[in-house]
Amino acid sequence: MNKEDRQYQKMTETPVWKLILTLGIPTTISMLITNIYNMADTYYVSQISVAASGATGIVFALMAVLQAFGFMFGHGAGSNISRQLGARKVERAKIYASTSAFLALLSGVVICVFGLIFLDPLMKFLGSTNTILNDAKMYGLFILLSGPAMTTGCVLNNILRYEGKATFAMIGLTTGGLLNMFLDPILIFGLSMDIAGAGLATAISQYISTGILLIPFLTGKTVTKIHYHFFTKEFYDIQNIIVTGLPTLMRQGLNSVSTTVLNTQAAFYGDGAIAAMSIVSRCGNLLFSVALGIAQGFQPVCAYNYGAKKYERVKKATYFTMIFGMCALGVLCLGCFFAAPLIIQLFRSDEIVGHVGSGALRYLCLTLFTLPISAVGNMLFQSIGKSGRALLLACIQSGLLFIPLISILPQFIGLTGIQIAQPISYIFSCFITIPFVLKFFKSLKVLE
Repeated sequence: MNKEDRQYQKMTETPVWKLILTLGIPTTISMLITNIYNMADTYYVSQISVAASGATGIVFALMAVLQAFGFMFGHGAGSNISRQLGARKVERAKIYASTSAFLALLSGVVICVFGLIFLDPLMKFLGSTNTILNDAKMYGLFILLSGPAMTTGCVLNNILRYEGKATFAMIGLTTGGLLNMFLDPILIFGLSMDIAGAGLATAISQYISTGILLIPFLTGKTVTKIHYHFFTKEFYDIQNIIVTGLPTLMRQGLNSVSTTVLNTQAAFYGDGAIAAMSIVSRCGNLLFSVALGIAQGFQPVCAYNYGAKKYERVKKATYFTMIFGMCALGVLCLGCFFAAPLIIQLFRSDEIVGHVGSGALRYLCLTLFTLPISAVGNMLFQSIGKSGRALLLACIQSGLLFIPLISILPQFIGLTGIQIAQPISYIFSCFITIPFVLKFFKSLKVLE
């Protein structure tokens, strides 16, 4: 039995719960390491000054833009790759893999070049105040330089996951994250580079991580290949990648816009409020990474079995991932709720940061456990190629509700409006997603 047949058997015959956990746990570990690195980066930078801490929140929106393009091409290719492999069309899968990798590299280069040219206005557009601007520009400079590696790495990571090779993806991402945590204190404090050291550490780790992710493709460990010979000659293939990945672009893009709007609204209450909400965002991402990692183990299972026309496995995978994600995240949110003031204080022992941050983190913990419902629903439709529904749910989850709330609520209830806007949007997103999923499952009965 060749490797293509072994992989097909594994993805279509292994018990669904076992397969999701097998693929999801390595992804969860890599996401935890990535988020812990983000937290460590925030911690080290926060020791420099409040302005430096606020700058990370500003540049986080820029990183979200780069990741938006990387994940768009990665999810767009990955969904198609899994469905093609499930349908036993290996050559088509290779075309999607190579095409998406080169498109992601190109997008990273373009963003890097234009970002460096317009660095000053870009930072102001992202919500930087005059007191934060210099730190934001310095940090943003290195993030832009790491752009080509960041976008390409996102694609390679997603292709490996959608092929069912999550362990390879974990090795690449965790190596980069651990290296970044090791370099941060050396460059920031040891070499007295301050926030420039944090940016340089990120850039170095991104390029090394992407290089490690490329190794399985170059050594024959994967079914697909990354080579210019497989770059598509058909516009349809590029269109299919973009259309399938568009929900991810909108999700990541709206996250970036949401962060910018949040920074702008928080700026009315000073740099401390910006820093506090930046810390809370990182904490929320760390908590959700547990549920999201398992959910990303669900994606290849869903796409592969949908391509193989094993629809009952698709339903089982969806229900298991939603329930498991809510339970895991609920336990974590409960502990975080009671420890909120201590958690915020770990990053910055500032009265304003502590007051704003602990309140916002507690509000977040009350609703964050519902997010697996909307996230998995979104992933379900994207994985099976239902881009319209995936796009709508992605917009609802990532900004269509949050942006109006964060813009309106502070006008009536001030700082509390900033703290509760995201939690309220999570609740509404959950209840909007459920009918879409149930209706789709009913339609599968016709196909079975």
